[in-house]
Amino acid sequence: MFRKVLIANRGEIAVRIIRGCRELGIKAVAIYSEADGESLHVRAADEAVCVGPASSSQSYLNIDAIIAAANSVNAEAIHPGYGFLAENADFARAVSAAGLTFIGPSAEAMDLMGSKTSARRVAVESGVPIVPGTVDALSSFAEARDTAEEFGYPVMLKAAAGGGGKGMRLVTSSDELRSAFETAQTEAAAAFGDSALYLEKAVERPRHIEIQIFGDSHGNVVHLGERECSIQRRHQKVIEECPSPINDPDLRRRMGDAAVKIGQTVNYTGAGTVEFLLSDATHEFYFLEMNTRLQVEHPVTELVTGFDLVREQFRVAAGEALSFTQDDVRWVGHAIECRIYAEDPANNFFPSPGTITYLREPSGPGIRIDSGVASRSEVSIHYDPMIAKLAVWGRTREEAIERLRRALDEYHVSGITTTLSFFREVARDAEFVEGKLDTGFIARFNERRTVEDPPEEHVDLAMIAAAIHHSRNQQPVFLQTGSVSASDGRWKMAGRADGLRRWRKS
Repeated sequence: MFRKVLIANRGEIAVRIIRGCRELGIKAVAIYSEADGESLHVRAADEAVCVGPASSSQSYLNIDAIIAAANSVNAEAIHPGYGFLAENADFARAVSAAGLTFIGPSAEAMDLMGSKTSARRVAVESGVPIVPGTVDALSSFAEARDTAEEFGYPVMLKAAAGGGGKGMRLVTSSDELRSAFETAQTEAAAAFGDSALYLEKAVERPRHIEIQIFGDSHGNVVHLGERECSIQRRHQKVIEECPSPINDPDLRRRMGDAAVKIGQTVNYTGAGTVEFLLSDATHEFYFLEMNTRLQVEHPVTELVTGFDLVREQFRVAAGEALSFTQDDVRWVGHAIECRIYAEDPANNFFPSPGTITYLREPSGPGIRIDSGVASRSEVSIHYDPMIAKLAVWGRTREEAIERLRRALDEYHVSGITTTLSFFREVARDAEFVEGKLDTGFIARFNERRTVEDPPEEHVDLAMIAAAIHHSRNQQPVFLQTGSVSASDGRWKMAGRADGLRRWRKS
C-alpha cells in the first residue's frame, strides 16, 4: 500500500479522501490555491502545498505545479477526486511519466470514454443501446440542421469533450437551432478547450439512472447497482438515491450487465459510472455517457452496499484484486443524498458566496455528512458552490425520507444562502414521495409550488445565541418566547412551566 498520497482536489471530496488515507495508514498531502489557505481540507491533511493563485487554471488545473508538489513531498501516488483534472487523460499520462501512480483508470480508457462520441462507439461495440443520434462530432451547423431534421425535434446538442451540463442545449424547433449550436460551441470551448458537439434525439421525460462499476488490473469488472439521479437543475444532479424508486431487480441486472460489458470492452480499472436514460413507461434504457472517476454521489452506494469505494480505489491502484465479487454485492435498505450548494433556489439557484457565520450539521442514526466547510469558512467565487453532501439511510425508502426530513430540519447554515430550504420542500412533495421522478422534476415542482407563505422554519435557539454573541452592541431584539437585551452578552437558557424556552440574563 502507498505510504503517501497527494490529493489533487479541494473541498469535501478532498476531506473524504483524506479520511480514507487515515484508515489505511497513508499520509495525506493536500494542495491548495492562495484562496484556500484556511480551507478545511488543508487543515485536515498531514501536509499541504500551495500550487498557485485562486484561478483554477493556475492552481487546481495546473498539471506541472501539481506534479512538482507531489515530487516535493515524496508522494507515491495522486488521487484526482472528481472534477478539475479527474477525467483528464493527459494528466494521468503526466502522473505516470513522473513515476507516480494515478489513482484511477488508464489514460487509454479515459480517452475512449472521455469523448462522448467515442464512448457512444464503445457502447455500440459492446452491444449496449444508445440514444439515436450522431456517433461522430458534428462537422458544421449544416450537418446539425440536417441531422435534426432526420431525427425530428426535440433534439439535444451536447459537448463531445465534457459533461456536467456544460455545452448542452435542448432544441425544440429549427428556429432555435443556430443560436443553440453557437452557444453550445462557445460554452464547450470555454469549459473543455474543445468546441466539438454531437446531437441526440431528445428522450422526453426520462429517468437518469447510473450504474456504479469497479474494475481491477486482474480482469475483474463488477457493478454495485443503480443510482437514481433524475432530480437535476441545469443538467446537474442535486438529489440522488440508491436504489432507484423503481426498485426492479431484473432491470438492475440488465443495466448492470450492460455497464459491465462497457467496462470490460475498455479494460477498465478503478471506480467508474455508466450513465443511462431510462423510459419510465417501457423500462427501455439507452447509454448516455461514462464518468471515468469517483462520482459525487458515491456515498449512497456505500451506505446501501457497505463497500468503501475510496478504500477500494487505493487497493486497486496498488495492484491488488477487488476485495469482492459480483456475488458478494447486496443492496440493503435505501439511501438518499442531497447536494448542499451555496445557491439561492428562489433566484434560479444563483451562487451565494460569502462567509459561513454559523454552521450546525445534523447527526444521529443513519446520517452521513461529507462536508468541505466549517463555521467561518469562506465560500469562494472561484469554485463550484457545493459545500457539503447530506446522505441518509433507512431500512425502506419511506424511512429514509422521514430521516431526510429530520436531518434537513436540523441542518442550519448562516451567512450565505443555501439550497436547504429547497430540499425541505422537495422532501415533503407528493411526487417525490411517490417516486415519480424524471429529469423534468424540478420544473414541474416549481410550477406546483404555491405562492403562499414559505414553509415554517425550525426555530434554532443556538443560532439565536450566535446572533446575540455577534451583536452585543445592537438594540434589543424580540423573540417569540420573550424579549432580551444584547447589551453585554451574558445570557443563559431557562426552562418554563409551559414548555417554552427563553433566554435570560445570568
